[in-house]
Amino acid sequence: MTGLWIVLGTLAAGLAVGALLRLREGRIRPARAAETGAAQSRLPQRVADAIGPSVTLVQISTTFCSPCRHTHARLTALAETNDGLRHVDIDVTHEPEIAHQLGVLRTPTTIAFDADGAELLRVGGVPDTASLLESLRPHLAPA
Repeated sequence: MTGLWIVLGTLAAGLAVGALLRLREGRIRPARAAETGAAQSRLPQRVADAIGPSVTLVQISTTFCSPCRHTHARLTALAETNDGLRHVDIDVTHEPEIAHQLGVLRTPTTIAFDADGAELLRVGGVPDTASLLESLRPHLAPA
């Protein structure tokens, strides 16, 4: 009977962890005050080089990440249909130090930067493009 309780407890814990991870998937997190003050000079060089004249969506990916491909397609389409928005995909499979420097713990992670290199927001997982665009509107030039 004790074995059954152990199995049920393990199953319940697994379901709780899965539900928590599911809730966090694609959630938009505004940058903290300390992140918004980050100068472009403190960013990894590949990220600093990728930042454009307006808002740049930097997608952190890895080679074998299936959701990364889906995120890439969504963000590319979003950037193509919105002036002042740029999308750059950085594969960190062989450069994990970039992910470490940015505080990225999972892929895909999308970080929005303004032209000065200040972090605006970040999304872990596949973002909802409508919510992402709504969050970025104050930083984009009016159409």
